[in-house]
Amino acid sequence: MDRRRDRTRLQVLPLGRSRVNLAPRRWRRLSDPAKYRLYTRVTLQAVLLALGVVGVVQTGDVAAGVLSFLALFAGVAFLQVRPELTGIERPVHGRRIQVACAAAVAVAWVGGLILIRAGDHRMVGTVGMITVVTTALAMLPFFRYHWIALVAISVATIVGYGYDRNPLLGIAILTAIGAFMVVTTRASLWTLRIVDDLDNARRTEAQLKVAEERLRFARDLHDVVGRSFSAIAVKSELASRLARTPGNADRAAVEMDQVKTLAVESMEEMRSLVRSYRSIDLPVEVAGAKSLLEAAGCHLTIEGSPEAVPAQFHEAAAWVVREGTTNIVRHSSGTTAALTLGVTGLTLSNNGAAASAGDRSGLAGLAERLRAVGGTLDADSTGGVFTLRVRWEDA
Repeated sequence: MDRRRDRTRLQVLPLGRSRVNLAPRRWRRLSDPAKYRLYTRVTLQAVLLALGVVGVVQTGDVAAGVLSFLALFAGVAFLQVRPELTGIERPVHGRRIQVACAAAVAVAWVGGLILIRAGDHRMVGTVGMITVVTTALAMLPFFRYHWIALVAISVATIVGYGYDRNPLLGIAILTAIGAFMVVTTRASLWTLRIVDDLDNARRTEAQLKVAEERLRFARDLHDVVGRSFSAIAVKSELASRLARTPGNADRAAVEMDQVKTLAVESMEEMRSLVRSYRSIDLPVEVAGAKSLLEAAGCHLTIEGSPEAVPAQFHEAAAWVVREGTTNIVRHSSGTTAALTLGVTGLTLSNNGAAASAGDRSGLAGLAERLRAVGGTLDADSTGGVFTLRVRWEDA
């Protein structure tokens, strides 16, 4: 099997859930790649079952039908435990189940040959066709040498089960059908890898935006106060040397006065920089939150408008939006979020919340900031949905 490349993919890319559960709440909690992975797996299984049912109906033979269904369900089970289609790198007993499924298909194929030799069953040749289709759709795409294996299986089936016309024509037809099935599954796996790569790129873009903002602040801080601190260090050293030299006490005092002046100016510059950085605008933060979450693959729905929030609470609300958005990007795998802005408060919720609450120091800081302006903060996580609720006590 071509496991090395697939294992590398699984270790790097975010994967989805393992079980088929189409309950609305669970479906909404899945990420977009996980939804597409589930859709792909179910579609392949449905196609396999549909093709098999048609073949079984055509046989009109109980024994052949039993063998055909054995091969079909083995193919479905094989798809159910493949890491590429489940998102689980090492399913429980996954390797044993795959071996058992392959053995079941082989048993069905051999059983068909026995029925052919018995000569008292009708349309048994359909068993050979179904086993080839099942193998080509559900198993061969995950093998390294799938084309060689497909040709070998087609030749063995035509030779073993027989063909009314030219055997070479039968081999060509059966190989073509199997090749179509292999290409269908391989194309689905290729699309899954593209979806995973795109989702990974979107999350990386969101992380880069946060890192870029940190670098911008660090650069501004260095440019604004770095020069002043260097001057303070040089002048302090000079003043220290002058103080140790007889007759230079006045010059040392002058240098220390300049150090004091530089320290005061540096402090003011730093306060100005921090004030500029900390001074945030609610409409700008709402727009930035939508852009950041969209880049991270999380769709934000906004109800209400920043203008609805009382003016005295604009800055506190902006900080809630900024901190809440950062938490969604950092600590959840959310695909949807909702922000409600109103006169009495705001609510920010998202799906894909982590099972563990994690570090809540950021929320504690928000609560203190809100208390200073007469507001309250409440946070809870229920059913994988994390919600921040802010209320203005004076509104």
